[in-house]
Amino acid sequence: MEATREESLGKIEFDKIVAGDFDVNEIDLDLDDSDDDNEELLGAPKAKQKSKSIKLPADRFQKTLDATQLYLNEIGFSPLLTPEEEVYFARMAMRGEEAGRKRMIESNLRLVVKIARRYVNRGLTLLDLIEEGNLGLIRAVEKFDPERGFRFSTYATWWIRQTIERAIMNQTRTIRLPIHVVKELNVYLRAARELTQKLDHEPSPEEIAELLDKPVDDVKRMLGLNERVASIDTPLGPESDKSLLDTIADVHVSDPASLLQDDDMRASIGDWLGELTEKQREVVARRFGLRGYETSTLEEVGREIGLTRERVRQIQVEALKRLRDILEKQGLSSESVFAGQ
Repeated sequence: MEATREESLGKIEFDKIVAGDFDVNEIDLDLDDSDDDNEELLGAPKAKQKSKSIKLPADRFQKTLDATQLYLNEIGFSPLLTPEEEVYFARMAMRGEEAGRKRMIESNLRLVVKIARRYVNRGLTLLDLIEEGNLGLIRAVEKFDPERGFRFSTYATWWIRQTIERAIMNQTRTIRLPIHVVKELNVYLRAARELTQKLDHEPSPEEIAELLDKPVDDVKRMLGLNERVASIDTPLGPESDKSLLDTIADVHVSDPASLLQDDDMRASIGDWLGELTEKQREVVARRFGLRGYETSTLEEVGREIGLTRERVRQIQVEALKRLRDILEKQGLSSESVFAGQ
């Protein structure tokens, strides 16, 4: 089908967009968030389509376009399809003709944007939402049968919403929840939003439970799944070079005074063990986990040094008696050194 004059003008004006010869703030794509019927968006008479044309003031200049704005500008030049054109190109797409498939997709990209805007602030950027919605649009074009008698916009809306919602469920949570759990959670969250508007305050689990006729415990359990996971590497502020990790105390690190005291104790134990015989030092070190040994039983020590259990016990008794005498001379008790052994 031969391109219309509006398409030709659109291509010329898009060259101006790339060159930056206008102000993007003057562009009107009619992408409001009203709940107009989707068929009105895609199946509007040509007179209505003309009223939605893009305004490009020639006396304004803008050199920088972000990716989202540039995309919105570009899709505005694809004319909407009349019902007759929609059937024509849909039949082409069904026959596997790329031209028909491409025209169906390009002429309905604005529908994706309109739907995607309703999901903003749900964890994905607008551009990410549009990308996911476009996948649903492509799927809808592949599955659409124009002979069934309903408009493509009605059919495509379901596919677009499904792909966007699934992306939000899968990509916005650090801990992924099953799809059926997320859908159930959304029921509770919608009820909470409705009550917030009616009551003018954050609803309690009891109020949500009353609205949904659900047990309060179920409401609390489901709302608990909505808690977000924060990264400990998140900066404390836009101008701060510290992260959340820098503010969390390490409970496993001893204070300097305790470390110094432990060092003194280890040095003293080394001196006390030096007063014992070699066999006594070996038994005490293995029994109480000193000098790098793991704490061992009498049987284990006996096997390791080649003595019977009873002989190891006797050596331990002799060694502890000798250590007790040494500690008492220094005003200490053996319990304070070998506590719990």
